[in-house]
Amino acid sequence: MSTLIDFILHIDDHLINIVNTFGDSTYLILFAVIFIETGAVIFPFLPGDSLLFAAAALSANVSYGLNIVLFIAIFLVASIGGDSLNFFFGNKFGEIIPRHHILGKFIKEKDLAKAREFFDKYGAMAIFFGRFIPIIRTLIPFVAATSDFPYKRFIKYNLIACISWVAICCGAGYYFGNIPIVKENFSMVIIGIVGISLIPAVIGYVKTKFASSK
Repeated sequence: MSTLIDFILHIDDHLINIVNTFGDSTYLILFAVIFIETGAVIFPFLPGDSLLFAAAALSANVSYGLNIVLFIAIFLVASIGGDSLNFFFGNKFGEIIPRHHILGKFIKEKDLAKAREFFDKYGAMAIFFGRFIPIIRTLIPFVAATSDFPYKRFIKYNLIACISWVAICCGAGYYFGNIPIVKENFSMVIIGIVGISLIPAVIGYVKTKFASSK
């Protein structure tokens, strides 16, 4: 876990190492990370927003020879494809995975319960809002499928959500990631991105606690 935290907080340095080591294969590696984050269901802790921001920031620096358009394309395909695979798992194995003696260890029941509550509260809009909230975005497609939500309707909201998510995260990284003050305090910026993305979940938690106390 400490290695993962270090990777997220210093993701810019780690991405530079990946680019220097793997060259053009970097696109495939980052595609896999974003695809697995939601597609595999059991890896909600993988970086999402911060990875898009850092990758876009590197692409804005010509010395690394990375293409922002290609990044946007692979992140769109990875997020949309990952969510669709996640939905398939929920539809086919929704009752099995959480109770599996191994796979169930990766999906905490409290996180799954929060995702269900989030989906029940916001309905179809949870598909859009959930894309911007870590952990929740991994579980929402799964929960939607187990709630018998039709895939044709799911994919409509999912397309809008993924396009918005990639545009915002990559746009912010590309245009602001190389500003000197941002580069010098990149770890703090990443913490800020994670913190902002968690605000809706925190607000929802506080409201629930406040309502239950009443």
